[in-house]
Amino acid sequence: MRCAIMQPVIENEFPVLTVTDLTVIRSGKVIIENMDLVIKKGEFVGLVGPNGSGKSTLLLAILGILKFQNGMVKIHGMPPMSRKLNGRIGWVSQAAANLSKDIKITVRELVRLGGLTAKNMFFMKNDNQRQRVDRAIEIVGLKNVENLDIGRLSGGQRQRAVIARALASDSDFILLDEPLVGIDRDSRNSLLKLLDKLCHDEGKTILMVSHDLTAIRQTAHRMIFLEEGIRYDGDAENFPDLGELASLRGIEPVHMDGHSHNHDHSEEE
Repeated sequence: MRCAIMQPVIENEFPVLTVTDLTVIRSGKVIIENMDLVIKKGEFVGLVGPNGSGKSTLLLAILGILKFQNGMVKIHGMPPMSRKLNGRIGWVSQAAANLSKDIKITVRELVRLGGLTAKNMFFMKNDNQRQRVDRAIEIVGLKNVENLDIGRLSGGQRQRAVIARALASDSDFILLDEPLVGIDRDSRNSLLKLLDKLCHDEGKTILMVSHDLTAIRQTAHRMIFLEEGIRYDGDAENFPDLGELASLRGIEPVHMDGHSHNHDHSEEE
């Protein structure tokens, strides 16, 4: 009789992110309560909601920067801050692209910092690291400005540079907090196309916080609306319109009789 062979657990069988029964309290206030969330490989998830709804809090809890009171967070089946996750999570904060124009650091130097770890700190010039930096710069389309100082770039280009820094670490899960703030329309559209390409062509998984509902709806595969918990989680194309969104948030129409001040004024004119 042949013995059954135990099959090894394949890492890809795990969702990229699993959040279970998560509760986070900050300054005595419950920001997130009993949240459950699963994100799979290759998804581009847009996280939206009003100020104070817990969007940035959730990102910080996922990263392990913010301690939570209850629940569990797993990335690739491992807890945040696990050594096995080193280099696999890319974090682009709101302030990441707002570097002072006085800082003398080139695009290439900034991107190289993304691949810096305790193990390779003194051996940054090996071929593998160089290729990773080259590839990251190429993916974000900054090859022609790689030797320029960051301060000379547009807002959109700086945002691409900090995303390249995350890619240089070979990260497969990228978290972005308001990357569209302060960049013009063309740069915004270009950046959103880049993020979509990272998911489709590079197999990256993206969780992105943004106030720009229209942009997220046009780009993300999936949207999550957060306010005192998850009010909507589904396909971006099915995201509720403004009227439905108000209803989701428990906001009742003020003009219950269907008349508005504008209607009254129009009769006078």
